[in-house]
Amino acid sequence: MPAASTEASAPAAGALAPEPSPTPVPEQLAPGQPGYRRMSFALFAAGVAAFALLYSTQALLPAVSADFGVTASAASWTVSASTGALALFVLPLSALSERFGRRTLMTVSLTVAVAIGLLVPLAPNLETLIALRALQGAALAGVPASAMAYLAEEVRPRALVAAIGLFVAGNSVGGMSGRIVTGWAAQFGGWRLGLAAVGVLALLAAVAFRLLLPRPRRFAPAPLSPRAIGSTVRGHLANPLLIRLYAIGALFMTVFGAVYTMVGYRLTEEPFGLPPGVVGSVFLVYLVGTVSSATSGRLVARLGRRGALYLAVVTTAAGLLLTLLASLVAMLLGLVLITAGFFAGHAVASSAVSRAAKTGRAQASALYQSAYYIGSSVGGTLGAIAFHSGGWAGTVVLGLLAVAGVVSITAYGSWAARVEQRTLVVAGAPAR
Repeated sequence: MPAASTEASAPAAGALAPEPSPTPVPEQLAPGQPGYRRMSFALFAAGVAAFALLYSTQALLPAVSADFGVTASAASWTVSASTGALALFVLPLSALSERFGRRTLMTVSLTVAVAIGLLVPLAPNLETLIALRALQGAALAGVPASAMAYLAEEVRPRALVAAIGLFVAGNSVGGMSGRIVTGWAAQFGGWRLGLAAVGVLALLAAVAFRLLLPRPRRFAPAPLSPRAIGSTVRGHLANPLLIRLYAIGALFMTVFGAVYTMVGYRLTEEPFGLPPGVVGSVFLVYLVGTVSSATSGRLVARLGRRGALYLAVVTTAAGLLLTLLASLVAMLLGLVLITAGFFAGHAVASSAVSRAAKTGRAQASALYQSAYYIGSSVGGTLGAIAFHSGGWAGTVVLGLLAVAGVVSITAYGSWAARVEQRTLVVAGAPAR
């Protein structure tokens, strides 16, 4: 009897054992959930740390020029070197994030960048300062592309624009606070004290990021395969929509890089003659960027992506023209409009990249960030050249040319979309 009982309970010979049920994939986060709030604050802090460091010398350029006895063009390389290095390293570091995780890579990137930031004030000459800033930019490259990919994986598509907008808002707060802190610290203790102060600020923000960011729930590690990454990158570069978005990001950042690299010289010279602390406080206009980027989701919902881009372009161009007036009020209002237009355009374009890329989102975001920071580096360098050639008016002309490029690309995208829709209708396929 016992043997018969055992035999009856055993599976029949050759029968297949039931397959284990697959592990359910956690749902993506949405506003109102506790994890969403922690994630938002954490990436906001990451944006503060990264952008306080990335542009830490921008408000100090006149002081750096005076201390080392160099021109504005030479001093501007302390900004262009960091943004240029970030542009070069963002793609390879995004590949590492596919293997080791977005959270891990962002943590390592911020740790290294903060450590370099605490060494930067000790630079004995301009060459060393530029080299350290380039290393810092390379380290920071792990933050933006990883953050965009993290959000695309962890956040529901309908909330993605708002989530990325909040991260961009953290970028604006970091850029603003870094410049204000360095400006006032430099007024009382020189540019070296200014850089030391922003290093401490970034350290505190980086610690907050690591403590707050939830563990990723939907990340699946992928093996490092240069061939596969190359194929993914080629696919993205063959996508006309992504190419247009990359160009838009680069052109918007060309305007922003040129204006904010040279605005310190503009405000310290006549007819304004402002001291460094007051010049640093001018960057409070970044708060406008915080609002415009955080509300970009609602702007897209109301006007559509292209409508939001057109509004951003008009706002930026109006701000550029206002800054030509020899009035401090007009100058500040112009900076407000430039900042609002830039951050809105950037949030719209970057979120569109995350939605347009169906695969290889980290590489798609990395290519956008690379184009974006190439625009920053080019804008800073060409803005300095234009400033030397034609004064502030030369910088404004450069900005208007970049804005005209955004208009042309957006208009071409609208035309291409209409042609595609007509083609689909003629072919009998449902229009998208």
